[in-house]
Parts: sequence; structure tokens; C-alpha cells
Amino acid sequence: MTLELLRRPRRLPRVIGRFNWPVSMLTWDVIVLGGYLLINVWVVGYLLYMRFLGRRPDSRWYLPFVFLSIIWAVSIHTVTAFLYSGLGGRPFWNSAILAPRFLASAFVSGPAFIVLALQIVRRFTDFHIGDGAIRTLLQILRVTALANLFLFLSEVFTEFYTGGSHVAAARYLYFGLDGKSALVPWIWTAILCDVFAALVFLFYDSRRGLGLIDAACVAALFGLWVEKGIGLIVPGFVPSTLHEVVEYVPNAVEWKVSLGIWAFGLIVFTLGLKIAVAVFNGTMHVEEEV
Repeated sequence: MTLELLRRPRRLPRVIGRFNWPVSMLTWDVIVLGGYLLINVWVVGYLLYMRFLGRRPDSRWYLPFVFLSIIWAVSIHTVTAFLYSGLGGRPFWNSAILAPRFLASAFVSGPAFIVLALQIVRRFTDFHIGDGAIRTLLQILRVTALANLFLFLSEVFTEFYTGGSHVAAARYLYFGLDGKSALVPWIWTAILCDVFAALVFLFYDSRRGLGLIDAACVAALFGLWVEKGIGLIVPGFVPSTLHEVVEYVPNAVEWKVSLGIWAFGLIVFTLGLKIAVAVFNGTMHVEEEV
């Protein structure tokens, strides 16, 4: 019995080691993102189908799923941030405001993408979209863009204020380390895009035209893509556990996978827009029986 108890601690790391971090992150992303897609498809699909039939939708069939989608979306960002923060040996991710940063970026990228999508629909289809919806989204962007910048500056200050070995990843990202500076132009371009977008959302009046608003939305999307992608994931692995600076360059397979994900999402969104525009315009509806 004593020998068996002494052997158990040796077996425990082997069992835990099977559930490694990349596999757990990939599993989490596949489950929650796939589930979030199904929830949104159900809500939008049900409402469009009821309008297609000319019936009044029953709130019992879509309203609970609306609240579920909100909770689901918040959990996606928060739990993902918790998984990064809880990973030992990576000081760059050990930040208490990582989850709020994820949420702030989501509330910037989502409205910015919708503003661009609404203008594309208004320009290339016969469906009329008023300025009220766009102005409401711009009011959201005025707050969330500033909140994202505030959280970003807070994290930068915290990283460089601590000093020591904890600041190595941040120094590599913003200024380069040991002669390696592949991410420096990317992150500073993202910062400039975020600042430009925040200033436009805050001071520019949309009634003067939406050209500059469109540029700000594109800048916000690019800045957040770099800031939360290249500027967050890659520096967490630099320096390595052996304190070596090895720069990461995505290979062709990774680029193809990323482009495939974007292509799939845009295809689903485009098909949904085509159906929605046809239903709301009345060109797609149920013919009444004589």
C-alpha cells in the first residue's frame, strides 16, 4: 500500500499531460464558436421565416435565445482570457484586465463591421437603411473605442512598470529584443489605427458624410486584428522557456486555414444578407391562396 501511494504522484502528471494547452484551447474554440453560430442562425432564421410567412413571431421561440447568445458571447471572451491568464510561465498573459480587453475589442469590431455591412447593403441593394441605425452604432463605438484604448494603455503601463524579466515579451513587441523586431511595425501601426479610429468616432459628425467613418471602421478592424492577434498571441511565446528569442512566421498552411475561416464566415454572412434583403423587400414571401 505504501509503495502504491508513492507511485501515484508519478502517474498524475502523465494523465494531466495528455490535456495540453493547445488542444484545450482548440476544443474550447470549436465548441463555443460553433454553438454561438448555431444560436445566431436560429434566432435570425426564425425571425426571417416568420416574416416570410407573414406571421407575428412568438417571443418564446427567440427571446430566450437572444439572452443566451449574450451570455454565450461574454463567456467566449472571458473564458478565453482566463485560459491565457492561467497559463503558467507566460507573464505577458498574466493580466487581470485581459478579459475586459477582449470584451472591449469585441464591442468595437462588431459595430464597426456592421456599419460597413449596412452601407454595402444600402449601396448595392434596393433595401432602404436609414441613418438612425448607423448613428446608434457610432454612439456605441464612441464609448467602446475609448474604453479599448484605456485598457490597452493600462496594460502597457503595468507591463513596463514591473520591469525585470516580466517585461521581456512587451519589450520585444514594442521595441524589439536582442536585435529581433519583426512585430514592432505591426503593433505601432495597430496603435495608430486605434487612435485614429477613436478620434474620428469621438469628434467627427456623421451628418457631414460617412467616408471618414468608413475609413475609421476599417482602421479599427485592422488595428484590433493586429492587436489581439499578432500583438497578443505571438509575444506570449517570446522569449521561450529557455530565454531565447525565436521569431514566429506563419507558414502557408496557417495562412490558408485563416483565409478559409474568413471565407466561410463571409459566405454565411453574404447568404444571410441575400435572404434577409429579399424577405424584407417582399420579393420572397408566401403567396396567399385564392
